[in-house]
Amino acid sequence: MSAIFAVTLPFFALVLGGYLAARARLLPEAAIPGLNAYVLFFALPCLLFRFGAGTPLGQLLDPGWLALYATCALLVVAVTVTVSLGAGLRLRDAAFGALVAAFPNTGFMGVPLLVALLGPQAAGPVILTVLVDLFLTSSLCLALAQSEGAGSLKAGLAKAVRGALGNPLPWAIALGALVSVSQAALPGPLAQIVRMLADSATPVALFTIGAVLWRANAGADAARTPWRHVVPVVTIKLLLHPALVLATGHLASAAGLPLRGEALQALVLAAALPSASNVSLLAERYGADNGRIARIVLYSTAAAFLSFSFAVALFQRFG
Repeated sequence: MSAIFAVTLPFFALVLGGYLAARARLLPEAAIPGLNAYVLFFALPCLLFRFGAGTPLGQLLDPGWLALYATCALLVVAVTVTVSLGAGLRLRDAAFGALVAAFPNTGFMGVPLLVALLGPQAAGPVILTVLVDLFLTSSLCLALAQSEGAGSLKAGLAKAVRGALGNPLPWAIALGALVSVSQAALPGPLAQIVRMLADSATPVALFTIGAVLWRANAGADAARTPWRHVVPVVTIKLLLHPALVLATGHLASAAGLPLRGEALQALVLAAALPSASNVSLLAERYGADNGRIARIVLYSTAAAFLSFSFAVALFQRFG
């Protein structure tokens, strides 16, 4: 476990550092959107471009991995919506609860963390999960949220897909894949710029996650959220989601699907990551209960330090 904590502790410590810096006002609240924009539009696209360029196209778009992860994401969405509606929440809030349960923080945290733990071969499966969550999970949940009262799931889905296409991350992955296929190389100065921005992505992204978590949870709405609307979703995110991916992966392997052990490990650990921090921003934008979503993201991030580390340890022990 000590070797695992040696890798995971710095990642979660940077998140905590961002949280404490924002709470102590060492990082002004007005600076948080700028940090978020820097990571989303500059640093992280360069990191994903670099991984995409260094990963064979067959791994970035492996149909077996895609089907496996997408199936589990849909199951998590269905379970969470059912649980939320059963608890008396409206459809909009149930949809965002499903999104925060099924969408791990793969971009800001998962790609660098899993590559550090598992090696460069983890990049392909993990980047694939980013694409699934951006285009399938997010689009479906946003469509459900927007269909409340409108009665048009199709219109909501079309709007959500347009939003996903406006995200720079899939385009960065696509450009990296194009470079991988063409075996082209960036000119020296441009390659250096991309390298410098990519190298800054991990520490700035993790620090930004912490600052975003503090800002999202600073309001009174988060404190008023009942535990019964938070704990089940955190449990689904950290326990049910990776368990589903693991079980479905073993069933698929038994059925003859060519799924390498290291690829399944990367997919399971991606699912074991805490909830994506940007879901609270989306909930605020779409008029959902942002306080509930912020609290889920905060608690899943805090609990994941132990749950994720133990998931890595179990894989190392039992493989």
